[in-house]
Amino acid sequence: MFGVADGAGVRHMDLDIQVAPEDCDPGMIVLWRGGLPVGHLLRGSDGQCRATPVAAARDSGPTSPVQNLPSASVVICTRDRPNELRRCLASLPQQSLPPAEIIVVDNASKGDETRQVVLAAGAIYLREDRPGLDIARNRGAQRASSSIVAYTDDDVLLHPHWLERLVAAFDSRSIGAVTGLVLPAEIATEAQRYFETFWSFGQGYTPQTFRADDFAARKHEVFPSWQIGAGASMAFRREVFDRAGMFDERLDVGQAGCSGDSEYWYRLLANGYDCRYEPASVAFHFHRRTMESLAKQIYFYMRGHSAALLVQHERTGVRANLEQAFKWKPLWYLARVRRRLFRRSIPEDRFLWQEIAGYVSGLLFYLRTRRVRRRGA
Repeated sequence: MFGVADGAGVRHMDLDIQVAPEDCDPGMIVLWRGGLPVGHLLRGSDGQCRATPVAAARDSGPTSPVQNLPSASVVICTRDRPNELRRCLASLPQQSLPPAEIIVVDNASKGDETRQVVLAAGAIYLREDRPGLDIARNRGAQRASSSIVAYTDDDVLLHPHWLERLVAAFDSRSIGAVTGLVLPAEIATEAQRYFETFWSFGQGYTPQTFRADDFAARKHEVFPSWQIGAGASMAFRREVFDRAGMFDERLDVGQAGCSGDSEYWYRLLANGYDCRYEPASVAFHFHRRTMESLAKQIYFYMRGHSAALLVQHERTGVRANLEQAFKWKPLWYLARVRRRLFRRSIPEDRFLWQEIAGYVSGLLFYLRTRRVRRRGA
């Protein structure tokens, strides 16, 4: 009914035929109405029941008939995860808006299994030996032939209307990027519960438009581009790559560690494009299952975040990024360290040392790569 079966620890409930529970299950309940997600209840890592306000009812149909929507290329970047990739590719033939092409960029996988999975699915296989998610994203964008380029990750399942609703949200020429809602596919372990509690990809159940005019009016502060969505579900007009450039290849997995997507949304806003968050477009993500892998993920998230702040300053000249990187964020971490030393730590601080180490590492990574770029100029 909802485009995906209930996963371990995740249950889907139709409010058109059921009444929302007053309290949480041990896991997460996603609430739907009219075929759209409208809210959820989550039993968090701290034991608290977190219930989002239920969004107002919306028309679940596309803004334009499917046959009138622009064509879309789907790009998936992957490395050494053939089983996850196979699962993701299996959800694409069910799309209500069929992709014009499916491009899989193999970012230096070992062996030949990834290529075999791609060819068996009838997708286009590209090999990119330089490690880095943004390098692979650029390779996919350069190969794509459609007017819309959509990206998802190999550890994702896609709702049957994912692509249709993502593309339909480009209903104004001012919109350069659209992101969708990313829900957990399962909450089977404490690491997955912790991630969804404190680091969730989801940005709520109400559509939002992030306008270039608002960005221009807030240049004295850091614009929270990370709130626009998640790289596991995003799409762009093909033309933006000609105007704003490609993804910054210093960022994201394989390089700085993260934030290649949010830096690019930031750059689009700086170049006069609006960005839209459309929660009617749904993808389901399989979070890291172990605390060890989650700790590593959080380290690289903060490594990429601090590097992205400096990249944003470099590309746009907005000084607020420097102040955030070298003043306000360190002061925020100092307050959290002080709280922990006085034995007043809270569950959000469980990976505090990994956060700080990653943040410092990201600053050093940027400064080191900047010196290398200058020497090579």
